[in-house]
Amino acid sequence: MTAATVGSLNHSVTNTESMDIVISPNVFYTFAELLIAFLSSVGNIFVCIAVMKNRRLRTVTNYFLVSLAIADICVGAIAIPCAIMTDVGIPRFNIYLCLLMLSVLIMLTQSSIFSLLAVALERYISIFFPFQYQTIMTPKNAIIIIVITWILAFLIGLVPLMGWHKAAPSSGYCFFVFVVDMTYMVYFNFFGCVLIPLIMMFLIYAQIFIAVRNQIHRMAASNIKSKAQEKQADRIKKEMKTATSLFLVLFLFAVCWIPLHIINCFILLCPECSVPLPLLLTAIILSHANSAVNPILYAYKMKAFRRTFKAIFLCLSNVVEFFLICSQNTLNIEN
Repeated sequence: MTAATVGSLNHSVTNTESMDIVISPNVFYTFAELLIAFLSSVGNIFVCIAVMKNRRLRTVTNYFLVSLAIADICVGAIAIPCAIMTDVGIPRFNIYLCLLMLSVLIMLTQSSIFSLLAVALERYISIFFPFQYQTIMTPKNAIIIIVITWILAFLIGLVPLMGWHKAAPSSGYCFFVFVVDMTYMVYFNFFGCVLIPLIMMFLIYAQIFIAVRNQIHRMAASNIKSKAQEKQADRIKKEMKTATSLFLVLFLFAVCWIPLHIINCFILLCPECSVPLPLLLTAIILSHANSAVNPILYAYKMKAFRRTFKAIFLCLSNVVEFFLICSQNTLNIEN
């Protein structure tokens, strides 16, 4: 799952277990990871600020998106630095600290999946149980669900640290495939905790799109055009637009993460198969890049987010301009 896979496969040919091997960082990989870390942290901080500042964005759906944004901020601020360190085998001779660092991205990825699943279920209730929605999906219930998803993600990510891991390599290097058991990554994490929720979400969105399409067709076939029907038609179109945007978030998550999980399957099920290093690097960078794309998608697809982002940028530019003017005036006074 992390950059440690690169190092472990790159040096597994002959002398990976050697005590005196020198591991050099991959410059391109490190630069790409640092860029993604910056974009992910800044972009998702903007998402959190936007929801906090704009009352129109304080919806149950967006509470779950904030949970997703927090996970992505942690990917940029915590998980990617850990991945860069484990790419060169750091920390050495500390199996438990190594496992903890390698488990961070698993926790955050699982939290993202649960947040996306919560969003899908919330949209399902909104479409199929509109009259019960206000009772079921209250802000309080949303917060409770978010707390539960983070606890579950934390426990799933800590499974390797609890004992489901390989023995520490004699070299002491913290490489992913030498420390984390691939049976955990493939059978438990991928098949059980990633693939099943993804399939459930795709089925949920398929039902949503079919139901909304049928409603639109029924209303189009009706000859009676009352104000109530027009209002309902506007609501359905809005629901369809929201569901489409959120489905794109899910689709991009699957596109970014599935390749790396498939590579993990090859590592476990076909140990003699050779995984090209450029392909592996691309899969790792792609998985981490998912944390940076959501704010861009919100800005592009959701008008309320786009307007709020523009207001935040304008505010920041005014603050920067103010400080520049103050500093210039200070220099003039001193001169």
